[in-house]
Amino acid sequence: MALFSKNKTVLNEQQWERSVLEKVALASVVEQRRTRRWGIFFKLLLVLYIVAISGVAVFPVKEGGVLASKSHTAVIDVKGIIMSGGEADADNIIKSLNKAAVDPKTKGIILRVNSPGGSPVQSSYVYQAIKAIKKNQPDLPVYAVVEDLCASGGYFIAAAADKIFVNESSIVGSIGVVMNGFGFTDVMKTLGVERRLYTAGSHKGFMDPFSEIKPGERKHVQGMLDSIHDEFIQAVKQGRGDRLQDNPDLFSGLVWAGNDSIRLGLSDAIGNVKSVAVNEIGEEHLVDFTAQQPFFDKLAKGLGVAMAEFTNKLSMLDKYQL
Repeated sequence: MALFSKNKTVLNEQQWERSVLEKVALASVVEQRRTRRWGIFFKLLLVLYIVAISGVAVFPVKEGGVLASKSHTAVIDVKGIIMSGGEADADNIIKSLNKAAVDPKTKGIILRVNSPGGSPVQSSYVYQAIKAIKKNQPDLPVYAVVEDLCASGGYFIAAAADKIFVNESSIVGSIGVVMNGFGFTDVMKTLGVERRLYTAGSHKGFMDPFSEIKPGERKHVQGMLDSIHDEFIQAVKQGRGDRLQDNPDLFSGLVWAGNDSIRLGLSDAIGNVKSVAVNEIGEEHLVDFTAQQPFFDKLAKGLGVAMAEFTNKLSMLDKYQL
Protein backbone atom coordinates (compact mmCIF):
# COMPACT_ATOMS: atom_id res chain seq x y z
CA MET A 1 0.00 0.00 0.00
CA ALA A 2 2.88 2.34 0.90
CA LEU A 3 4.60 1.50 -2.39
CA PHE A 4 1.40 2.31 -4.32
CA SER A 5 1.09 5.67 -2.51
CA LYS A 6 4.73 6.46 -3.26
CA ASN A 7 4.29 5.64 -6.94
CA LYS A 8 1.19 7.83 -7.09
CA THR A 9 3.08 10.75 -5.58
CA VAL A 10 5.89 10.35 -8.09
CA LEU A 11 3.34 10.20 -10.90
CA ASN A 12 1.65 13.41 -9.71
CA GLU A 13 5.02 15.18 -9.54
CA GLN A 14 5.82 14.07 -13.09
CA GLN A 15 2.43 15.32 -14.33
CA TRP A 16 2.98 18.64 -12.60
CA GLU A 17 6.44 19.00 -14.14
CA ARG A 18 5.04 18.10 -17.56
CA SER A 19 2.24 20.69 -17.13
CA VAL A 20 4.76 23.39 -16.18
CA LEU A 21 6.96 22.51 -19.16
CA GLU A 22 3.95 22.63 -21.48
CA LYS A 23 2.97 26.08 -20.17
CA VAL A 24 6.54 27.37 -20.57
CA ALA A 25 6.73 25.95 -24.07
CA LEU A 26 3.33 27.47 -24.98
CA ALA A 27 4.38 30.86 -23.63
CA SER A 28 7.57 30.66 -25.66
CA VAL A 29 5.61 29.82 -28.82
CA VAL A 30 3.20 32.72 -28.22
CA GLU A 31 6.11 35.11 -27.69
CA GLN A 32 7.80 33.87 -30.87
CA ARG A 33 4.57 34.37 -32.82
CA ARG A 34 4.17 37.88 -31.46
CA THR A 35 7.78 38.75 -32.30
CA ARG A 36 7.38 37.28 -35.80
CA ARG A 37 4.20 39.34 -36.42
CA TRP A 38 5.88 42.57 -35.36
CA GLY A 39 8.88 41.69 -37.52
CA ILE A 40 6.63 41.14 -40.54
CA PHE A 41 4.77 44.39 -39.82
CA PHE A 42 7.92 46.53 -39.71
CA LYS A 43 9.31 44.82 -42.81
CA LEU A 44 6.08 45.68 -44.62
CA LEU A 45 6.41 49.28 -43.47
CA LEU A 46 9.93 49.40 -44.84
CA VAL A 47 8.78 47.97 -48.17
CA LEU A 48 5.91 50.47 -48.38
CA TYR A 49 8.29 53.32 -47.60
CA ILE A 50 10.73 52.22 -50.32
CA VAL A 51 7.89 51.81 -52.84
CA ALA A 52 6.52 55.27 -51.95
CA ILE A 53 9.92 56.93 -52.33
CA SER A 54 10.51 55.14 -55.62
CA GLY A 55 7.06 56.13 -56.87
CA VAL A 56 7.62 59.79 -56.10
CA ALA A 57 11.02 59.68 -57.80
CA VAL A 58 9.79 57.96 -60.95
CA PHE A 59 6.29 59.50 -61.18
CA PRO A 60 6.38 62.94 -59.57
CA VAL A 61 2.92 64.18 -58.62
CA LYS A 62 1.97 67.62 -59.82
CA GLU A 63 0.56 70.15 -57.36
CA GLY A 64 -3.12 69.39 -57.43
CA GLY A 65 -2.43 65.69 -57.94
CA VAL A 66 -3.10 65.77 -61.68
CA LEU A 67 -1.53 63.77 -64.48
CA ALA A 68 -4.10 64.40 -67.22
CA SER A 69 -3.48 62.80 -70.59
CA LYS A 70 -6.58 63.68 -72.61
CA SER A 71 -9.27 66.34 -72.97
CA HIS A 72 -11.16 66.87 -69.74
CA THR A 73 -13.33 69.03 -67.53
CA ALA A 74 -11.31 70.27 -64.56
CA VAL A 75 -13.01 69.99 -61.17
CA ILE A 76 -11.83 72.02 -58.17
CA ASP A 77 -13.32 71.67 -54.70
CA VAL A 78 -14.19 74.64 -52.49
CA LYS A 79 -15.14 72.79 -49.32
CA GLY A 80 -15.38 73.80 -45.69
CA ILE A 81 -14.66 77.11 -44.03
CA ILE A 82 -12.74 79.50 -46.27
CA MET A 83 -9.66 80.47 -44.29
CA SER A 84 -5.92 80.75 -44.61
CA GLY A 85 -4.29 77.41 -43.86
CA GLY A 86 -7.59 75.54 -43.99
CA GLU A 87 -8.96 73.07 -46.50
CA ALA A 88 -10.47 75.96 -48.48
CA ASP A 89 -7.34 78.09 -48.49
CA ALA A 90 -7.21 80.80 -51.18
CA ASP A 91 -3.63 79.97 -52.19
CA ASN A 92 -4.49 76.30 -52.80
CA ILE A 93 -7.68 77.11 -54.70
CA ILE A 94 -5.91 79.68 -56.88
CA LYS A 95 -3.03 77.28 -57.61
CA SER A 96 -5.59 74.68 -58.66
CA LEU A 97 -7.41 77.19 -60.87
CA ASN A 98 -4.24 78.34 -62.58
CA LYS A 99 -3.03 74.80 -63.23
CA ALA A 100 -6.38 73.87 -64.72
CA ALA A 101 -6.44 77.02 -66.84
CA VAL A 102 -2.96 76.57 -68.35
CA ASP A 103 -3.53 72.90 -69.15
CA PRO A 104 -4.22 72.83 -72.92
CA LYS A 105 -6.48 69.79 -72.48
CA THR A 106 -8.83 71.60 -70.08
CA LYS A 107 -12.11 72.36 -71.86
CA GLY A 108 -13.80 73.98 -68.89
CA ILE A 109 -13.54 74.40 -65.11
CA ILE A 110 -16.13 73.45 -62.49
CA LEU A 111 -15.90 74.78 -58.95
CA ARG A 112 -17.61 72.23 -56.71
CA VAL A 113 -18.76 74.42 -53.81
CA ASN A 114 -19.85 73.19 -50.40
CA SER A 115 -18.99 75.95 -47.95
CA PRO A 116 -20.65 78.06 -45.24
CA GLY A 117 -18.26 80.92 -46.02
CA GLY A 118 -15.39 82.33 -44.02
CA SER A 119 -12.77 85.00 -44.57
CA PRO A 120 -13.88 87.83 -46.87
CA VAL A 121 -10.22 88.44 -47.78
CA GLN A 122 -9.61 84.82 -48.84
CA SER A 123 -12.91 84.79 -50.75
CA SER A 124 -12.00 88.01 -52.54
CA TYR A 125 -8.62 86.58 -53.56
CA VAL A 126 -10.30 83.62 -55.26
CA TYR A 127 -12.98 85.84 -56.83
CA GLN A 128 -10.30 88.06 -58.40
CA ALA A 129 -8.33 85.02 -59.59
CA ILE A 130 -11.40 83.66 -61.42
CA LYS A 131 -12.00 87.07 -62.99
CA ALA A 132 -8.37 87.17 -64.16
CA ILE A 133 -8.67 83.73 -65.78
CA LYS A 134 -11.86 84.75 -67.58
CA LYS A 135 -10.19 87.94 -68.82
CA ASN A 136 -7.08 86.13 -70.10
CA GLN A 137 -8.95 83.11 -71.47
CA PRO A 138 -12.45 84.29 -72.42
CA ASP A 139 -13.20 81.03 -74.24
CA LEU A 140 -12.55 78.89 -71.16
CA PRO A 141 -15.86 78.49 -69.27
CA VAL A 142 -15.87 78.52 -65.47
CA TYR A 143 -18.95 77.19 -63.71
CA ALA A 144 -19.89 76.75 -60.05
CA VAL A 145 -21.84 73.69 -58.92
CA VAL A 146 -23.35 73.92 -55.44
CA GLU A 147 -23.72 70.79 -53.33
CA ASP A 148 -25.29 71.28 -49.88
CA LEU A 149 -24.30 74.83 -49.06
CA CYS A 150 -23.01 77.92 -50.84
CA ALA A 151 -23.25 80.75 -48.35
CA SER A 152 -21.49 84.00 -47.60
CA GLY A 153 -17.83 83.69 -48.72
CA GLY A 154 -18.69 80.53 -50.64
CA TYR A 155 -21.22 82.51 -52.67
CA PHE A 156 -18.72 85.38 -53.02
CA ILE A 157 -16.46 82.95 -54.92
CA ALA A 158 -19.29 81.35 -56.91
CA ALA A 159 -20.52 84.75 -58.09
CA ALA A 160 -17.39 85.08 -60.26
CA ALA A 161 -18.35 82.01 -62.32
CA ASP A 162 -20.11 82.20 -65.68
CA LYS A 163 -23.07 80.23 -64.28
CA ILE A 164 -24.08 78.75 -60.94
CA PHE A 165 -25.86 75.38 -60.80
CA VAL A 166 -27.64 74.09 -57.72
CA ASN A 167 -29.63 71.18 -56.39
CA GLU A 168 -33.26 71.74 -55.42
CA SER A 169 -32.23 71.32 -51.76
CA SER A 170 -29.04 73.39 -51.89
CA ILE A 171 -28.85 76.38 -49.52
CA VAL A 172 -27.67 79.55 -51.28
CA GLY A 173 -27.08 83.16 -50.27
CA SER A 174 -26.20 84.78 -46.93
CA ILE A 175 -24.83 87.89 -48.64
CA GLY A 176 -23.85 89.67 -45.48
CA VAL A 177 -21.03 90.19 -42.98
CA VAL A 178 -21.01 89.19 -39.32
CA MET A 179 -18.75 89.99 -36.39
CA ASN A 180 -19.75 88.56 -33.03
CA GLY A 181 -18.63 88.03 -29.48
CA PHE A 182 -19.90 88.11 -25.89
CA GLY A 183 -20.31 90.80 -23.26
CA PHE A 184 -19.98 89.93 -19.56
CA THR A 185 -20.25 93.38 -17.98
CA ASP A 186 -23.46 92.66 -16.04
CA VAL A 187 -22.05 89.36 -14.80
CA MET A 188 -18.97 91.20 -13.52
CA LYS A 189 -21.15 93.70 -11.64
CA THR A 190 -23.25 90.92 -10.11
CA LEU A 191 -20.18 89.06 -8.91
CA GLY A 192 -18.52 92.25 -7.69
CA VAL A 193 -15.49 91.75 -9.92
CA GLU A 194 -13.51 94.78 -11.07
CA ARG A 195 -12.03 94.68 -14.57
CA ARG A 196 -8.53 96.14 -14.86
CA LEU A 197 -7.49 96.73 -18.46
CA TYR A 198 -4.46 98.79 -19.46
CA THR A 199 -3.97 99.91 -23.06
CA ALA A 200 -1.87 102.28 -25.13
CA GLY A 201 -4.41 103.77 -27.51
CA SER A 202 -7.82 104.95 -26.38
CA HIS A 203 -9.72 102.27 -28.33
CA LYS A 204 -7.20 99.40 -28.19
CA GLY A 205 -9.43 97.33 -25.88
CA PHE A 206 -12.73 97.96 -27.64
CA MET A 207 -13.24 94.22 -28.28
CA ASP A 208 -12.73 93.30 -24.63
CA PRO A 209 -15.84 91.29 -23.56
CA PHE A 210 -15.57 92.52 -19.94
CA SER A 211 -15.73 96.23 -20.79
CA GLU A 212 -18.65 98.43 -21.80
CA ILE A 213 -18.76 99.17 -25.52
CA LYS A 214 -18.70 102.86 -26.32
CA PRO A 215 -21.15 104.40 -28.84
CA GLY A 216 -18.30 105.67 -30.99
CA GLU A 217 -16.70 102.22 -31.12
CA ARG A 218 -20.00 100.58 -32.05
CA LYS A 219 -20.39 103.10 -34.88
CA HIS A 220 -16.83 102.44 -36.07
CA VAL A 221 -17.34 98.65 -36.16
CA GLN A 222 -20.66 99.02 -37.96
CA GLY A 223 -19.03 101.27 -40.57
CA MET A 224 -16.29 98.72 -41.11
CA LEU A 225 -18.82 95.90 -41.57
CA ASP A 226 -20.90 98.06 -43.94
CA SER A 227 -17.81 98.72 -46.04
CA ILE A 228 -16.98 95.00 -46.33
CA HIS A 229 -20.65 94.25 -47.04
CA ASP A 230 -20.69 96.83 -49.82
CA GLU A 231 -17.64 95.21 -51.42
CA PHE A 232 -19.43 91.85 -51.25
CA ILE A 233 -22.57 93.33 -52.84
CA GLN A 234 -20.62 94.98 -55.66
CA ALA A 235 -18.78 91.72 -56.39
CA VAL A 236 -22.09 89.82 -56.60
CA LYS A 237 -23.64 92.48 -58.83
CA GLN A 238 -20.60 92.48 -61.10
CA GLY A 239 -20.64 88.70 -61.34
CA ARG A 240 -24.38 88.14 -61.72
CA GLY A 241 -25.34 91.32 -63.58
CA ASP A 242 -28.91 91.63 -64.86
CA ARG A 243 -29.78 88.11 -63.68
CA LEU A 244 -30.31 89.44 -60.14
CA GLN A 245 -33.90 90.29 -59.32
CA ASP A 246 -34.85 93.52 -57.58
CA ASN A 247 -35.58 92.20 -54.11
CA PRO A 248 -34.89 94.11 -50.85
CA ASP A 249 -33.95 90.88 -49.04
CA LEU A 250 -31.33 89.83 -51.58
CA PHE A 251 -28.39 91.34 -49.66
CA SER A 252 -29.85 91.04 -46.18
CA GLY A 253 -27.98 87.88 -45.18
CA LEU A 254 -30.93 85.54 -45.80
CA VAL A 255 -30.49 82.19 -47.53
CA TRP A 256 -32.74 80.39 -50.02
CA ALA A 257 -33.29 76.86 -51.26
CA GLY A 258 -32.15 75.94 -54.77
CA ASN A 259 -35.28 76.72 -56.80
CA ASP A 260 -35.86 80.01 -54.98
CA SER A 261 -32.25 81.02 -55.59
CA ILE A 262 -32.84 80.48 -59.33
CA ARG A 263 -35.98 82.61 -59.20
CA LEU A 264 -34.05 85.43 -57.51
CA GLY A 265 -31.17 85.23 -59.98
CA LEU A 266 -28.66 84.06 -57.40
CA SER A 267 -28.16 80.89 -59.43
CA ASP A 268 -29.00 79.78 -62.97
CA ALA A 269 -30.31 76.22 -63.12
CA ILE A 270 -30.52 72.79 -61.55
CA GLY A 271 -27.44 70.69 -62.25
CA ASN A 272 -24.57 68.64 -60.88
CA VAL A 273 -20.93 68.20 -61.83
CA LYS A 274 -21.57 65.45 -64.36
CA SER A 275 -24.53 67.14 -66.06
CA VAL A 276 -22.68 70.47 -66.31
CA ALA A 277 -19.59 68.76 -67.74
CA VAL A 278 -21.67 67.04 -70.41
CA ASN A 279 -24.32 69.66 -71.25
CA GLU A 280 -22.43 72.93 -70.73
CA ILE A 281 -18.77 72.13 -71.38
CA GLY A 282 -19.22 69.17 -73.70
CA GLU A 283 -16.52 67.06 -72.06
CA GLU A 284 -17.66 64.28 -69.74
CA HIS A 285 -14.16 63.17 -68.70
CA LEU A 286 -13.51 64.72 -65.27
CA VAL A 287 -10.10 65.42 -63.75
CA ASP A 288 -9.76 66.61 -60.16
CA PHE A 289 -7.36 69.57 -59.99
CA THR A 290 -7.96 70.25 -56.30
CA ALA A 291 -4.65 70.90 -54.55
CA GLN A 292 -3.87 67.91 -52.38
CA GLN A 293 -2.15 67.60 -49.03
CA PRO A 294 1.63 67.14 -49.30
CA PHE A 295 2.28 63.51 -50.20
CA PHE A 296 4.34 62.67 -47.13
CA ASP A 297 1.77 64.21 -44.78
CA LYS A 298 -0.88 61.92 -46.26
CA LEU A 299 1.53 58.95 -46.11
CA ALA A 300 2.37 59.61 -42.45
CA LYS A 301 -1.32 59.84 -41.52
CA GLY A 302 -2.11 56.68 -43.45
CA LEU A 303 0.73 54.73 -41.82
CA GLY A 304 -0.33 56.00 -38.41
CA VAL A 305 -3.87 54.72 -38.91
CA ALA A 306 -2.59 51.40 -40.28
CA MET A 307 -0.27 50.92 -37.29
CA ALA A 308 -3.06 51.67 -34.81
CA GLU A 309 -5.39 49.16 -36.49
CA PHE A 310 -2.67 46.50 -36.67
CA THR A 311 -1.74 46.98 -33.00
CA ASN A 312 -5.38 46.61 -32.01
CA LYS A 313 -5.67 43.37 -33.98
CA LEU A 314 -2.49 42.02 -32.38
CA SER A 315 -3.83 42.72 -28.90
CA MET A 316 -7.07 40.90 -29.75
CA LEU A 317 -5.15 37.88 -31.10
CA ASP A 318 -3.01 37.74 -27.98
CA LYS A 319 -6.10 37.71 -25.79
CA TYR A 320 -7.59 34.80 -27.71
CA GLN A 321 -4.32 32.82 -27.70
CA LEU A 322 -3.56 33.31 -24.02
